Amino acid sequence: MPLARKLTAEFIGTFWLVLGGCGAAVLAAGVPGVGIGYAGVALAFGLTVLTGAYAFGHISGAHFNPAITFGLYMGGRFSGRDVIPYWLAQLAGGIAAAAVLYVIAHGAPGFDAAAGFASNGFGDHSPQHYSLNAGLVCETVMTFMFLIVILGATSDGAPKGFAPIAIGLALTLIHLISIPVTNTSVNPARSTAVAIFQGSWALQQLWAFWLAPLVGAGIAGVAQRVMQGIRPSAGESGKTPVSTATAP
Repeated sequence: MPLARKLTAEFIGTFWLVLGGCGAAVLAAGVPGVGIGYAGVALAFGLTVLTGAYAFGHISGAHFNPAITFGLYMGGRFSGRDVIPYWLAQLAGGIAAAAVLYVIAHGAPGFDAAAGFASNGFGDHSPQHYSLNAGLVCETVMTFMFLIVILGATSDGAPKGFAPIAIGLALTLIHLISIPVTNTSVNPARSTAVAIFQGSWALQQLWAFWLAPLVGAGIAGVAQRVMQGIRPSAGESGKTPVSTATAP
């Protein structure tokens, strides 16, 4: 599959994830009396990954997330030379979605992106005022488990065709646990996209939502290798490509 097609799929898939998940948080979560709340937002994120994986998994592997791309690379499942292009496509797709969401949200009176715009945060900007340390631990562990599910569900011995379901449900569960702590990132592209439009504290705290997911994903990739007895391959240095996962 040509790289350009993969990057297009990553752009559209990440666009869908940010529009669906953050859109649910910004437009539907807080409506008095009929808002979807934390559970609805968690389900929205899970559904975007599930549907996006079926739509784009056969093209790009449906990562939609720099942490997933990095975790697959560390797990010996993705070529190192394609990591940065995937990250750029994911960031572009996320920012495009945030821009569309910003335009839609401005159609309501009183909207102010500075109030949050579904951004991730800690301390005073955590939904329930959790500390930086709590946020870092939460994001690292949640991303670790997310990658463990992804790597296991897309491995050769796993049942075929069901990986997107397992991965979508895992992301839903992760959000149910961690929305109160950080508003749930586990995805640097999702965090970056909305932070740009929030424009102040979200950008200042963005480093945490790159660091923790990448650390968690990297540890998961190494752990999966240990469990499966996989040795580093030539593809990780870019000499020969390593196949992408068949689902996100």
